[in-house]
Amino acid sequence: MTNNMSDLIDNYQQVMARIQTATELAKRVKAPELLAVSKRHDVEKIKALAAIGQVDFGESYAQEGVKKKEQLYEFPLVWHFIGPIQSNKVKLIAPNFDWVHSVDRIKTLQLLNHHRADNQQPLNVLLQLKIGDEPNKSGATYDDVVELAALAENLEGLKLRGLMCIPPASDDFNIQCGFFQEAEVVFGEMVSKYPQVDTLSMGMSGDLDAAIQTGSTLVRVGTDIFGRRPE
Repeated sequence: MTNNMSDLIDNYQQVMARIQTATELAKRVKAPELLAVSKRHDVEKIKALAAIGQVDFGESYAQEGVKKKEQLYEFPLVWHFIGPIQSNKVKLIAPNFDWVHSVDRIKTLQLLNHHRADNQQPLNVLLQLKIGDEPNKSGATYDDVVELAALAENLEGLKLRGLMCIPPASDDFNIQCGFFQEAEVVFGEMVSKYPQVDTLSMGMSGDLDAAIQTGSTLVRVGTDIFGRRPE
């Protein structure tokens, strides 16, 4: 194993340990799942992590993600699309990914449903809730999430699984928790209304401890595993 791959494995194990520690501090029985954000990183790194049991990988660029999936077809991996969704990329995203995290418009839901093949399992969908007052940040308002959830429930090609959010960046643990608690409340409402909803995707390298404290079931970690993305 090269030093580069050895460092990758060490980083991964440190992230897993951090997740476990945060879970214990939050007095939670079950730790959240780890989504390894592999965008802009090569397939050899994904293979190395797959070899030690990592299953879920996140990509933000449709063509890059599909190419990696084709190159790694022999591995039983689960592919998540986590980036902004352009309408002209939906026909590539819908049939090739297992999960989509970043749905915040009715048109996107309808297109994903349209392009998911009848012979495929329904596409797992998370609605992106906008947290914090950042004018350039993607995400749906609370009212829009309610509307999107009702629509997703009636689209046969999709399976509504929950929420995703990306709050404003902060180094303050309490501020991070405050943002995540907003999403946790909305998630709780969804769970009570839709029995199949089970996924709250929140927390990244810089704030996963706060996310776990406030109920995240899936953390998305890239930099702390893979290092800085190549340009």
